Amino acid sequence: MSKEVLVVGGGAAGMMAAISAAEGGASVTLLEPNERLGKKLNITGKGRCNLTNNAGLEELLANIPRNGKFLYSAFSRFDARDTMAFFEDLGVPLKTERGNRVFPASGRAFDISAALERRLRKLRVCLVRDRAVALDVADGMVCGVMGQEGRYAAKAVILATGGVSYPATGSTGEGHRLAREAGHTVTPLRGSLVPLRDFGIGRVLQGLSLRNVGLTVFEDSRKIYTDFGELLFTHFGLSGPLILSASAHMRCFGERAYHLEIDLKPALDERTLDRRLVSDFEIYSNQDFCNALDGLLPKKIIPEIIRASGVDPRQKVHDLTREQRRGLLQVLKHFPVVIAGPCPVTDAIVTSGGVKVGEIHPATMESKLVRGLHFAGELIDVDGYTGGFNLQIAWSTGRAAGIAAAAE
Repeated sequence: MSKEVLVVGGGAAGMMAAISAAEGGASVTLLEPNERLGKKLNITGKGRCNLTNNAGLEELLANIPRNGKFLYSAFSRFDARDTMAFFEDLGVPLKTERGNRVFPASGRAFDISAALERRLRKLRVCLVRDRAVALDVADGMVCGVMGQEGRYAAKAVILATGGVSYPATGSTGEGHRLAREAGHTVTPLRGSLVPLRDFGIGRVLQGLSLRNVGLTVFEDSRKIYTDFGELLFTHFGLSGPLILSASAHMRCFGERAYHLEIDLKPALDERTLDRRLVSDFEIYSNQDFCNALDGLLPKKIIPEIIRASGVDPRQKVHDLTREQRRGLLQVLKHFPVVIAGPCPVTDAIVTSGGVKVGEIHPATMESKLVRGLHFAGELIDVDGYTGGFNLQIAWSTGRAAGIAAAAE
């Protein structure tokens, strides 16, 4: 008689766990209240699904700032190459883009979720549309799950309900409640890969998108991160790929102060940019300073650049001193933005925090407190930087949990 395994949550980690348990010979039931599986998976990467990062073990671990060592065993057994081979075997061609980001060749996240669903059906995983409301635990061992529609008996239960980001996809924190009720510690939950709030510059520049700019993050006065890419000013502050990546490095709000410096002309070193300013100022020599930057910058940001430079906007360009030009140069290469804090966790791509890793066996994802209870994915207190690393966490932990849950 095959072992009964119940997986709670039909996202990336849950589907991988269910597939892995079924491949191990278990009789698997997958509990998911949403009409569709992989609801959050289908919107990742702007609907393109950056499913992993084509990196080796050490690089994978280096991109998991939160409890990366805990994942050593899971990544060692199922790494990025294994993930790529897994999906290619399911008939999904892949492609690798800038930064070793891996996507389906079609550019459609749906191809990933559809391939997982086909595999679930082929393995005869039983899909039940229900929401788990309580774990059934007796004598330190899990016996099943109580759902809204009834009780589901099982010899092993895998919780893969996600974090608390994007609650519309079903990630409402219910898994954390179930874990707490089973005696587990849940570390504070906050957003990672999240937009940032500022003190007003975003509202002034709302709608302005800056491409090909440099960004440096300072924690107090210490430089902690630098990158290059695209960002967007919004009514609350800043967003865009560059900001989401930077936010993962800003982990001590309330204890540390953070500010950003934007390099508006990263392709030009200071000497070259200064020559460009001299050239432009010769053209605009008899005009007001506020009209002399149209050829260099987007119109919307020019008043803020002038304000930060300290130069009178009505000063004639031919009257600008070398020191004033030098001050403008510094603003162009180091435009400052003070950060007030992150946006709410519900706006984040992933959740930082979760079930304490010290209470989970890293090789099997099994609880150290309740026999037969396993965890997978964003529910656990691990999270990575942008670039496919968070989905790799889901695949690796789901694989480990599923294999272990199916084993006698």
